[in-house]
Amino acid sequence: MKKLFINIGTLVTVASDRNISRRCGKEMADLDIVKDAYLLVENDIIAGFGCMKELNEAVDNNVCERIDVKGKMILPAFCYSHTHLVYAGSREGEFFDKLKGLSYSEIAAKGGGILNSSRLLHDTSEDELLRQALVRANEIMSFGTGAVEIKSGYGLSLEDELKMLRVAKRVGEFTPLTVKTTFLGAHAVPERYSGRKEEYVNEIINEMIPVVASEDLADFIDVFTEKGFFSVEDTDRILNAGMKYGLRPKVHANQMSCSGGVQVGVKYNAISVDHLEYTGEDEFDVLKGSDTMATLLPGATQFLEMEYAPARRMIDHGLSVAIATNYNPGSCPSGDMRYMMFLAALKMKMTLEELVNATTINGAYAMGVDDILGSLLVGKNANFFITRQIPSIEYIPYAFTSPLVESLYLNGKLWQNS
Repeated sequence: MKKLFINIGTLVTVASDRNISRRCGKEMADLDIVKDAYLLVENDIIAGFGCMKELNEAVDNNVCERIDVKGKMILPAFCYSHTHLVYAGSREGEFFDKLKGLSYSEIAAKGGGILNSSRLLHDTSEDELLRQALVRANEIMSFGTGAVEIKSGYGLSLEDELKMLRVAKRVGEFTPLTVKTTFLGAHAVPERYSGRKEEYVNEIINEMIPVVASEDLADFIDVFTEKGFFSVEDTDRILNAGMKYGLRPKVHANQMSCSGGVQVGVKYNAISVDHLEYTGEDEFDVLKGSDTMATLLPGATQFLEMEYAPARRMIDHGLSVAIATNYNPGSCPSGDMRYMMFLAALKMKMTLEELVNATTINGAYAMGVDDILGSLLVGKNANFFITRQIPSIEYIPYAFTSPLVESLYLNGKLWQNS
């Protein structure tokens, strides 16, 4: 069945060529749009688009279901490449500990942080974990998201890491979201290995990675490369081991210090290095010309009251930047990509065009799905949302709490919030 969307006020295709897999530096100021447009979808694929005045010559209207958009906008569904969407419970108590003056490290030292989530997850059944994750999945779809990366990392044991990854896979089976999964066993050192980090790294390499790979539960492997967590040497060993099993690297890099995570990520051709609050010319030079995406997480930066990653300098240096939510219970309990756009505009000085590229095509690249998602071009999956009546594209990050999404189409089908 063909669907024909007509009278689109602004169709944001993002790119004009399927060979554009991401946008870097000055190219992030480019944004392809069509005014007074139509969009043709056949089954789950985009079959055509153009100006309304060209419609009759381009499309046989007799074989189409017609949807009148009535002057509203269509944009690609958001693609965000860094979340911890699968977790148990919440950690609002730690939020108020932080307000009392405790640092992230101090909260972790008293049994909070990642280890708190690990204990909660261990005591939660897989079915209950899925139920909670599906609530969040429906929430992010209501905000216009069509593709999401989900990390493990709150299990910190083979059994619980596998449980998390199975649930992440099931999110992709129970919803129309495109889901990519990441094994993040190296998120923190579990309590049972206190003072014996190297032994836990050995367990990750010798026990966890082989089973995760054999059960085909992860697309990527990630490490939290940071003082007090995992060193560059640990990261080197873990990424090298994961790559032998076909897991492409990602790195939590430079969130709290100049950790060396960017350099080791680029060394192993990581698809992305994420956070990057502490980055400078050395990291910029390493990233420039590499195949590695710089993924920024402004929601976590705001929540932790840190200095924001230098997005403006990165882009001016020629780097490719993506924006994601880092949805998690400890430092960013939000899945609203539009709010991340607002923060990136206000605090990182990104332009409208850069924001759209960072949340669509560059996010798709950082998940390895840029061949099918991230822009609205013929042959790509029909993942897009129709806005409510808004005056301009600039209104999207500007009015960051006003309802935006009127309807969401994933794989060519209208999504209904359950």
